[in-house]
Amino acid sequence: MDLKDLRYFLHLSGSLHFARSSRELHISPSGLTRSIQRLEQELDVALFERDNRTVTLTQAGLLLRDYSRQTLDELSRLKTSIQEQSGDLRGKLSLFCSVTASYSFLHDLLDRFRQSHPNIELQLHTGDSAEALQRVSDELDDVVIAALPPKLSDKLVFLPLARSELVCIGPVAASPVQQMIKQAGADGDIDWKRLPVVMPETGLTRARVEEWFARKQIKPLIYAQVSGHEAMVSMASLGCGIAIVPKVVLDNSPMRDKLQILPLMTELKPFVIGLCAIRRKLSNPLISAFWSVAESGSSSQEQSDYRPGAPRV
Repeated sequence: MDLKDLRYFLHLSGSLHFARSSRELHISPSGLTRSIQRLEQELDVALFERDNRTVTLTQAGLLLRDYSRQTLDELSRLKTSIQEQSGDLRGKLSLFCSVTASYSFLHDLLDRFRQSHPNIELQLHTGDSAEALQRVSDELDDVVIAALPPKLSDKLVFLPLARSELVCIGPVAASPVQQMIKQAGADGDIDWKRLPVVMPETGLTRARVEEWFARKQIKPLIYAQVSGHEAMVSMASLGCGIAIVPKVVLDNSPMRDKLQILPLMTELKPFVIGLCAIRRKLSNPLISAFWSVAESGSSSQEQSDYRPGAPRV
C-alpha cells in the first residue's frame, strides 16, 4: 500500500470533495481518482459512495481512515525522532487561517518559527475563518488560527493569542445605507426593517449576531450572506449594508478609511483568537515545536484567561 495514496485518501476523507482535495494536494482530479482506485482495487472494496452532488465514506472507508491516520502519525513520529537525534527537524507542517490572520497574527509567529526550525516546510492555506475548526477536526491541516467557540471539542487543544472586539460597521460615503445611519444617529433609533445587514454564511460571528437579534426580538433585513469577514468589509464599504466583523479585520483592511464603526451591538462578546490543533497530534515533534514557539510569544494575560477551569469566552 503506497503511503502517498494513503495521504491522498486521508485528505479526501476529510474534505469529501474531489476538486478541493486535488487543488490543495496539487494533483489533477484524474490523478486523485486513480490514487483512490488503486486503494480500492488493492483492498477489493469501495471506499467512497459518490453521486453527482455528494461524496461519503463507506464503512470500509471509515476503517481505512483510522488506519491511515495511525500509520501516517507513527511514520511522522519515527522520522522526527530520528531527526531529533541529529538536532535537525524536517518535514511538512500544514497551517490554515483567514487572509487577515495570515498577516495580523501568523506573520511574526512564522518568522520566529523559521528562525528556530528553518528546515520545516510550511504549507499555508487561507480561507473563511469559519472553516478553521472543521478543517483541523477533519485533519486537513495540522494547526489553524480560529476564534474560540463557546464549547471546544475535547479532542482539540486551543492556545489563545489575542482578543478582538466585534464591531458594527457602515459606509462613510453617501448612500441610502449611510443616510439611514445618519438619521438613526439623530433620532436614536434604528429601523431594522429597512436597514440592510450583510451576514456571514456560517461561523461564530453569525451565531452571536443571530443571538443578539433573537434577544432583541428583531427580524433583520438581510441583504446578503457572505463567506469571509474580508468580503463583508468590502460590501459594507460599498454601501450594501452594515456588517458585524472582528475589529482586527477592519484594522487590517485596505477599506478601513471608507468605513465607520457604529454604536450598535456594542454588548457583543469579543473573540478570543488563537491556535487550535488536535490534542493527540501535539506528540508530533513538528506540531509540538510550532506550539512551543507560539507559547513563548503568547501574552501571559491571554494564557491565564484560558487556564483549565476558567470560563470560556
